[in-house]
Amino acid sequence: MRIVVGLSGGVDSSVAALKLVEQGHEVIGLFMRNWHDTSVTISDDCPWIDDSNDAMLVAEHLGIPFQVIDFSKEYHDRIVDYMFKEYENGRTPNPDVLCNREIKFDLFLEAAKKLGAKAVATGHYCRKSSSILHDKSVENELIAGSDPNKDQSYFLCQLTQSQLDFAMFPIGEMLKPDLRQIAKDAGLPNADKKDSQGLCFIGKVRLPEFLQQKLSVKTGEIIEIDGSHEVFKIDDSDELYKRAAPFNYSPNMGVSVGKHQGAHFYTIGQRKGLNIGGKPQPLFIIGTDVKTNTIYVGQGDKHPGLLRRALKINTNDIHWLLPSHKLSVGDRRKYSLRFRYRQPLQSGEIIMTEEGLYINFDKPQRGMAAGQFAVWYEGEKLVGSGPISE
Repeated sequence: MRIVVGLSGGVDSSVAALKLVEQGHEVIGLFMRNWHDTSVTISDDCPWIDDSNDAMLVAEHLGIPFQVIDFSKEYHDRIVDYMFKEYENGRTPNPDVLCNREIKFDLFLEAAKKLGAKAVATGHYCRKSSSILHDKSVENELIAGSDPNKDQSYFLCQLTQSQLDFAMFPIGEMLKPDLRQIAKDAGLPNADKKDSQGLCFIGKVRLPEFLQQKLSVKTGEIIEIDGSHEVFKIDDSDELYKRAAPFNYSPNMGVSVGKHQGAHFYTIGQRKGLNIGGKPQPLFIIGTDVKTNTIYVGQGDKHPGLLRRALKINTNDIHWLLPSHKLSVGDRRKYSLRFRYRQPLQSGEIIMTEEGLYINFDKPQRGMAAGQFAVWYEGEKLVGSGPISE
């Protein structure tokens, strides 16, 4: 079978290609060039060039064809512009989730089909299965990776059934140390290359500097809110919409403790970057208001402003990766939940209403911000996802 592998230059996608070659498939390596916008400087070097060279060397070592495909314009339009818009509106985006939905399993998949590929493979640590439904139709299932420290199913939470039809994850059953050893035994030139950090297919960046090249610096107040304030007096007896609503702050609730350079540069739960000392406990951001350009902070990681008992996903944003599990208005179901990559799974209940989908946690959760993707699992199967509304 002809399979196109997304070679990123890293060891994970390289071993994915290696396994497919060993299985006798006709493999083509394709590197995605997603960034060369000089209007937003990331660094003086060009990490994509190094990664492309590494990918080419791996392809040569494996004896497979290799191409570079340029998606930089589409990446800017679909991912980077989305990032800036979300931060400007005081939300916390996840570009990696969108990169998988919009680039790797959309544009890249279409390019692979034009090359005659029957499948697209990536180096994600996740697995794929399927089940037969009551109507005899087949439903694809996205399963968490076998390595609990590397499971990347969260980043694929927005994929559709049609995208999964063509997806292959050759390393999903592997543990990272074993994968490294396989790469060394096979003599892959990037066997010891460190894992990439940073934005999807861009590389390591300092996010504040990246954002400041498009979003203006605006000095504003940092207001500290005491944890005993009455605004935090919400309990499980309150109505669901009240438990899911973010705390509503105003400057007169606390005291000014410093200045910042723009509320859109910060997110809830953030500790670094405030440059304020002299407090009994570290300050954490508990709220941002981009309209008034105000940041609200509280002392200590147990501050009630960091905790949420529930969250809401707007109706139009709900995505059922497993359509068979879709809830109707009035339905409720227990699931395992997470809203950050590598976060240990939490327990809670999903409740479908006419206003949207509510997630009610069994225990209050820390550091949730609008724009982050909430994901729900049934065992190891990813069921659905959606961005937190507010």
